[in-house]
Amino acid sequence: MGHAIKEDVEEGMTMLRLDFALNKIAGRAPPSPSDAEKDSIKGETSKLTIRSLLHFLWDVSHLTHWNPGMQGKRSWATVHKYLSRAAQGKYTKGLHLPSTLYVPEPFYVDRKNEIAQRRSALIAAAEKSDRPGQKLFIVIGEVKEVASARYGHKVVLKQVPDFHFMMSEDLNKKLKVFKDEISLWNAFPEIHLVTIATFSVGRTGIAEIEEMAFMVTNEQWIPFSNVDEKNLIDSLIASERRFVKGLRYNLPSSRPLASVILSDTPHKHTAVYMVPGDASEGYMAALGDLTDNDKLTHIQWLAGNIMPELPPASATARAA
Repeated sequence: MGHAIKEDVEEGMTMLRLDFALNKIAGRAPPSPSDAEKDSIKGETSKLTIRSLLHFLWDVSHLTHWNPGMQGKRSWATVHKYLSRAAQGKYTKGLHLPSTLYVPEPFYVDRKNEIAQRRSALIAAAEKSDRPGQKLFIVIGEVKEVASARYGHKVVLKQVPDFHFMMSEDLNKKLKVFKDEISLWNAFPEIHLVTIATFSVGRTGIAEIEEMAFMVTNEQWIPFSNVDEKNLIDSLIASERRFVKGLRYNLPSSRPLASVILSDTPHKHTAVYMVPGDASEGYMAALGDLTDNDKLTHIQWLAGNIMPELPPASATARAA
């Protein structure tokens, strides 16, 4: 990610450059939508879009990693725990990320008042900062529904049934950018639709979304982008394989990326690439460059073909 992520190992700090605002200043035009795919050096390396920040935190949380021992042990409580940990030591725009990041804790009816108080305390503390203009927060949560409100729309998160995020009619119309994610969410009732959004809280205490992105994950909270990729991941989990899911960050779909890296194969890890049927010459040339790396075994799955046979897990990995 080039200059977008700078890690200072000695200080235990990571500096993040974001291409979206964390405050609203009167008279300043809002930024143009940042989650449109970009295919330039600047778009890929200089700053994190709101979607690529979600990918970064998911990666650092190791929610992209899987081994058989994790079966049945991933819930939103797990996601909340590791995302909250991942944010520690991350700084952006002069802020410690946890001071502006809201990852809802698991909701329990008998604890709803204390949960609401902790949420209010987070918002109140951030409002006291010396950032100019209206403060913006970042929320990461699982979408329950996008519903009509009396004026505009609202996003309801499963973990926050008592605190809705209002969305303007204009922003709702822009959700067509995420038609692929929404269609997958509609098709598979067991999967999760995760959102990351910036939001403000007005004097009335109502949250209003400024910018957002979506990501779909399977039942185990592993992200995927299409049906074939979901089938691949589900097959690997059922076969008790060990792997790491690749995430695109700012990389556009016109560029190749290993869908998964199998970490349990003998001698070398194995990269599996999902190759679109309409892949361009540029895509295939870039894929050729990636597969020239002899430190990995490389397998390509061309869209429309049956899933290729994958190398078996090593005896050591099976016994672990």
